[in-house]
Amino acid sequence: MSLIDTFGLRDVGPDGGIGQAEMVADRIVDFISQAERSLVLALYDIRLPDPVGSTVADAFRAAAERGVKIRLAYNDVPADPDAGNFLPAVHPPPETNPEILAKLPIETKPVSGIPDLMHHKYMVRDEAAVWTGSANWSVYSWTRQENVLAVIEQGEVAREYLENFEVLWETGKVELSGHGDPNPIRVGDATVRVWFTPGHGEALAQRISSKLGSARQRIRIASPVLTSGPILGTLAELAGINDLDIAGVVDEPQTDRVYEQWATTGSKWKIPLLTRVIETLPFNGKRSVPWGTGAVRDFMHAKVTVTDDTVFLGSFNLSRSGEANAENMIEIENLAIADQMAAFIDEVRARYPRSSVPGAEARRR
Repeated sequence: MSLIDTFGLRDVGPDGGIGQAEMVADRIVDFISQAERSLVLALYDIRLPDPVGSTVADAFRAAAERGVKIRLAYNDVPADPDAGNFLPAVHPPPETNPEILAKLPIETKPVSGIPDLMHHKYMVRDEAAVWTGSANWSVYSWTRQENVLAVIEQGEVAREYLENFEVLWETGKVELSGHGDPNPIRVGDATVRVWFTPGHGEALAQRISSKLGSARQRIRIASPVLTSGPILGTLAELAGINDLDIAGVVDEPQTDRVYEQWATTGSKWKIPLLTRVIETLPFNGKRSVPWGTGAVRDFMHAKVTVTDDTVFLGSFNLSRSGEANAENMIEIENLAIADQMAAFIDEVRARYPRSSVPGAEARRR
């Protein structure tokens, strides 16, 4: 394995999903099997039924038998799922079951998801390697959603994640976390910066916006929603530049829901920006099953942005609420990885029709 290993998950449908779930589980087991002293995990949502659940659970048991100390911080499910950032019409709250976790040799810590989410999906092995990305630890995340995952084997990167974890573990408070500086770290032939929120939430949005604004050749975006003001503003401005190759993919029901929310809030000013982006640029939209209308959770869930030879990937939606959550994003400057992630986004885009603005068809008639 290289120092940075990135890979994308596709929606493989109800009939072909088990193979991909087993692949992800096998990768996790391989990651865990190399632990010598410690494993720490910050996971928004973890619920893995058998057989993949037992595969991962056995890996944790084997690690504990080797003397590995394992700790897990998870987003605490609120008694009222409508509280905080939970929007039942858009996406579900996590389904982590503490009773199941209690059967494993793992120390656990609930982190309150009110008013802002503990939205990480990372694991750190010793002080040597990090597993991160957009995928929760659920079978739907590994089979019916588009996601991007990354493994980085580099001690300095791992230590920055450990620092973030210890704040969450000691305080149990989202708002106190995410203040570690995104210093440039050389990892093989790539330069990596690790961004954490909420401490650097606004700075991260500005960083992505600046990279978008300085792009000279291509921009590719996969994000369930686009609601960050700086990012929306920059994309709307770039929409008129014909010699810049810009395209992306969103989750269509979640994007439609954003319009509904903005119509009755102080964010109305964003409506023309998002409309210009959706109507002018080739953004496609996955017609997933909206949360609350069915049992399937097949959202377009990848969170990755490519600008020329730079990649941003992790748990951070390009959203205003994401700036206040506990999130992580890795910025990677490397042409080969940028090419890989751009190709993944284009593959996902090709599966779905153009995105549209709610009510646009009625306005044209």
